[in-house]
Amino acid sequence: MIDRRWELLLLGWAVAAALLFALYLLQVRTKDATAVDAGWAASLVLLAVLYAVLAPGALCHRFLVAVLAGLEYLRIAFVVLRRIGGAEDSRYRELRSRWRARGREQLTFATFYQAQAALAALFSIPFLLTSFNENGSLEPLEWAGAGVWLAGALFEAVADFQLARFKADPANRGTTMRSGLWRYSRHPNYFGQTVTWIGFALIASAAPWGWIAWFAPVLILYLVLFVTGVPPAEERALASRGEDYRRYQRETSVFVPWFPRKAAP
Repeated sequence: MIDRRWELLLLGWAVAAALLFALYLLQVRTKDATAVDAGWAASLVLLAVLYAVLAPGALCHRFLVAVLAGLEYLRIAFVVLRRIGGAEDSRYRELRSRWRARGREQLTFATFYQAQAALAALFSIPFLLTSFNENGSLEPLEWAGAGVWLAGALFEAVADFQLARFKADPANRGTTMRSGLWRYSRHPNYFGQTVTWIGFALIASAAPWGWIAWFAPVLILYLVLFVTGVPPAEERALASRGEDYRRYQRETSVFVPWFPRKAAP
């Protein structure tokens, strides 16, 4: 058992760094960085379980956060793993080409992989704080957080399932999905994922210093809306689907689900 939060956080960071370094070495051999996304998700699962095993909090809190993080991020890891074996993810092909042209392909990839490890450690802080909660039973705030998490996780999983089924039909190639949850949001999976982090923050808020966990949904919202989520996804969609996607943009809410607008002629 480790009684200091910062010591356990550093250990978690080391575990994530080791996993991502192993995946970096795999990337050096295969020249395919797709697995880094699965590695980031798997790191969150490992850290949640690590904290559940080594933190001094009551078992109910440690068990709750480890199970929820495991369900959420093992699913995401498996979604990514199913894509491995074909062509490298287009995001990483573009980055590889850009970094190779500058003569620092592998050095930059090594830095990128370790940045993912640091980000996983940062996002694991709500799990860490929850695992130090010594209250003997789950509090109403934690039950509320679990409910919010469940709503977000189901929303995200349904959106991913609907999109995968749409893409599996050859007749839909080159077109934009406008049915199911994708009728109401252009990125319902990102919306659902953000909601899960609100759930984690609510759960952590019942623990000492738990208010710190609210940085996580704020940061994930920023990353999704302005950095790694919506902007590159929209750019790729416009490049591949052109006017069809521009019309979808005019009709459909970018993030928060809402009723579709009537596109201007």
